[in-house]
Amino acid sequence: MKKPLLLMAAAALAGATLAQPPTLPPIPAGADNFYASDRVTTQAVSFPSQFGLKVAANLHLPKDAAPGARLPAIIVGHPMGAVKEQAANLYAVKLAERGYATLAIDLLCWGASEGPRNLASPDLYAESFSAAVDWLTTQPFAAPERIGAIGICGSGSFALAAAKIDPRIKAVATASMYDMGTAARHGLKAAPMDLATRQALCAQAAAQRTAEAAGAKTKHIGGTVLTLEEATDPISLEFYGWYRTPRGEFTPPGAPREATTKPTLASNVRFMNFYPFEDLDLISPRPVLFITGSEAHSREFSEDAYRRASEPKCLLIIPGANHVDLYDRTDLIPFDDLDAFFKAAL
Repeated sequence: MKKPLLLMAAAALAGATLAQPPTLPPIPAGADNFYASDRVTTQAVSFPSQFGLKVAANLHLPKDAAPGARLPAIIVGHPMGAVKEQAANLYAVKLAERGYATLAIDLLCWGASEGPRNLASPDLYAESFSAAVDWLTTQPFAAPERIGAIGICGSGSFALAAAKIDPRIKAVATASMYDMGTAARHGLKAAPMDLATRQALCAQAAAQRTAEAAGAKTKHIGGTVLTLEEATDPISLEFYGWYRTPRGEFTPPGAPREATTKPTLASNVRFMNFYPFEDLDLISPRPVLFITGSEAHSREFSEDAYRRASEPKCLLIIPGANHVDLYDRTDLIPFDDLDAFFKAAL
């Protein structure tokens, strides 16, 4: 008597190892993205930009500040595709504990800020930093001549772009910076993307614009994967372990989870025109601090920017840290160095 095919298949697989998605490492010690402090007051604020869209932010102030004091202020931008509750708030609260007025912003088009949802626009993102400067200069608690900025991941390139043309930003620090322009044109390791490939990407975005103008549904691209597969690469696994787990996951009200971190397909091509590391000498003599991990896949971007920048500049490489470790690992993020940098600069 012949065995049923289903049983035969089960028997054949009994001694085989089925392909499995990669295993996530445990949440590391020191990871504390949602850190809160009883030494800091936090208030939700918003303010206009030159584009007529409002920027949303969390204002953090040290409770022990002297009455009437004008404090040095720091604007903190979140990773590309994230929101202020992811990494930016942590940096802002930790620095507010050290005596700064800090502003964790949602870049325009993300989080609680206004603008078309998930629109990729380097101009709007850089403007978010300058709009924050506008607002801080009008506030009684902030010293208008002592304003700095921190950009995490993609916001590192946006903060530099803002500072190049906005001398009111007196000092810039970046952490795990991504050059979103180079990443769009060539990916990691500056792998040459030929002209035909780049033209094809532009054509794809243009075709999607045509479709959406006719009523098609908005499409998203890139960002963090929603599920792990056997073929999930190590970098995607790293981002998944932060954005899609309790370590760093945060979905803003009204934002579908499947679209979080993902820019729109039709707009993402704008990064092809983004060259944040050109003319970095415009920032000098204002200081720049580049922070990256020794094991970060993004390390190349901080090293490239450091080579291009004029003095004063500093490159700080954190031993053992990968890219997302500098989002939330309070045991690795060099808050003492950031404090010393901004105290000297502001």
